Amino acid sequence: MPPLSATVITFNEADRLGDCLASLAFCDEIVVVDSGSTDATRAIAEAAGARVLVRPFDGFRSQKQFAVEQAAHDWVLCVDADERIGPALAAAIRTARADGFRGAAGYRFARCSAYFGRFLRHGNAYPDRQMRLFDRRRGGWRGDREIHERATVDGPVRSLDGDLLHLPFRSFEHQLAKGGQYAQMMAGHAHARGRRATLSKLVVAPWWRFWRGYVLRGGFLDGWAGLVYAFVTADNARQKTIRLWLLQNDLNAPSVPSTPARDGSAGRDTGP
Repeated sequence: MPPLSATVITFNEADRLGDCLASLAFCDEIVVVDSGSTDATRAIAEAAGARVLVRPFDGFRSQKQFAVEQAAHDWVLCVDADERIGPALAAAIRTARADGFRGAAGYRFARCSAYFGRFLRHGNAYPDRQMRLFDRRRGGWRGDREIHERATVDGPVRSLDGDLLHLPFRSFEHQLAKGGQYAQMMAGHAHARGRRATLSKLVVAPWWRFWRGYVLRGGFLDGWAGLVYAFVTADNARQKTIRLWLLQNDLNAPSVPSTPARDGSAGRDTGP
């Protein structure tokens, strides 16, 4: 069987990393690249037998590609600290490996996200197929987009049964903060490439994202969790456009209007 390395990037993941690493026990090695955690992340990784490297964070894609390059073996399985390999997927990977990963440069599989008490099985959240198992001699985390990064390979990509289990949010507040961070990074990426915010992107795109996920893709079948997920992710799309508009007009810093406010509030404290 071809030897197999697993890679994980981390930052303050002490509460979630243990289960992630346990799900990778069938791999020949685990490489953890940490970007300066201040909790017990590195100690947990070392205790689990992982090889731990520390590297300043300069983007999700760059961090993941660095991890792949540090692996001892050419076949790599890349997961995030908030993910774990489900039993059915682990069995499918073992079967493909026993066959020498024959006829494939990479493998994709479904990712199933937990969301406030249930796993979402419909809508925009599922199956969310990811290509995370590949031969690094034929691909990797390529391109220049550091957010919503994807691995690609030169060669055939096959699908495996089973799910990559995803626990993306610690709380609703964590989801909102994470969505804002991602929207800012995506807006920065778009702005650097000369893209512009438009009324269509601000109004139509979020509406279409909600309609496509909640109605056309059956997100309503996931109950209240599916409804909340559809609303919040649609708003993330709106946030991205607003942040892009702020960037293209250089409005991220507070500015003083050229004329006084007509309500007489100029010069008066109007804070909360």
